[in-house]
Amino acid sequence: MSIISKLRALITLGEGMARGISELTVSEDPFALFHDWFENAKRAGLTLPEAMTLATATKDGIPSARMMLLKGYDDAGFVFYTNYASRKSRELLENPQAAFVLHWPTLQRQIRIEGDIEKLSVAESAAYFSTRSRGSQIGAWSSKQSSPLKDRAELERQARNHKLQFGDGEVPLPPFWGGFRLKPRHIEFWQGRVDRLHDRLRYTRDGSSWRIERLYP
Repeated sequence: MSIISKLRALITLGEGMARGISELTVSEDPFALFHDWFENAKRAGLTLPEAMTLATATKDGIPSARMMLLKGYDDAGFVFYTNYASRKSRELLENPQAAFVLHWPTLQRQIRIEGDIEKLSVAESAAYFSTRSRGSQIGAWSSKQSSPLKDRAELERQARNHKLQFGDGEVPLPPFWGGFRLKPRHIEFWQGRVDRLHDRLRYTRDGSSWRIERLYP
């Protein structure tokens, strides 16, 4: 992070901790507040502000979590991509509920999102896949994600074989790879404040609108 980015982050941190967030003045639309905070995180020069923890569970309720990258969002929900044969995908398909956490400690901010999962269409997944670097496209074809791997040499052989297979042509969307969308039921915004008297505002889906409430920190 550059000196200028650090200064911007410190200014944003100071302003956020001084002002906090109030249920009386925030937008009634949590996506508008999410957009504002996400753009602030990017302007602050944070490394991978789109990094998030994705929590899933089996149909029996056994949880697991891992870091992912948020790849898009709009009023319909929050989007990420993965291998459909991976552990996370298997859990999402058998128990289509999940939770995200985005944490920006430099800004003393955190966003928690909980909701229902839906699988993206092939067209949506293909549109995003076409924007990935060629190396990442080859990587998607080469990895049997979450499956046991004898050694790294085998993974590298798979990558070389797929490079030869596709040559200089277009790398198509693998049939086992694509996206999911989390359709939120709850979105919680946490702003750090002095003396640990933090602000927590939770938006809860209420039909076509949202209910806002303040939580004890």
